[in-house]
Amino acid sequence: SLMLAKAKEEWEQEIVDKQAEKERYLAERVTPLHTNGLSLSQLQDLCRELHEKVEIVDEERYDIEAKCNHNTREIKDLKIKVLDLRGKFKRPPLRRVRVSADAMLRALLGSKHKVSMDLRANLKSVKKEDTEKERPVEVGDWRKNVEAMSGMEGRKKMFDAAKSPTGQ
Repeated sequence: SLMLAKAKEEWEQEIVDKQAEKERYLAERVTPLHTNGLSLSQLQDLCRELHEKVEIVDEERYDIEAKCNHNTREIKDLKIKVLDLRGKFKRPPLRRVRVSADAMLRALLGSKHKVSMDLRANLKSVKKEDTEKERPVEVGDWRKNVEAMSGMEGRKKMFDAAKSPTGQ
């Protein structure tokens, strides 16, 4: 709470300082106008003089704004170059979009693309006969295969022994 109170005091003091600086600057730059007792021609001359000053200030403001925009663009370009040199790119979140091959080619080539292209035509065709030749099918006694794969002759004999008394 002490830190917050101290920060609040400093902030208020900063605001007062900025206001005083602004008033000092304006008093230095802007002279008070005395229009009392001036004739019409003198007022017109004063207006022309003020108008010329406003034009000069506007030109300076425009130049400064152009320089600022130029510097901002340059900073942006340099940031992009730094990212390129690092190799780390900020990737935007992408979402899937279903696009046909024709629409994709139209987007890439513009109006030049008029021929429709079937991408499935370029795929390799596989015949069923070839796949059947590759798999040799063994037809045999399945019991021999089970006995060979089991590796548990002892348990099989116990199973057969337990089966035979119930069958009698």
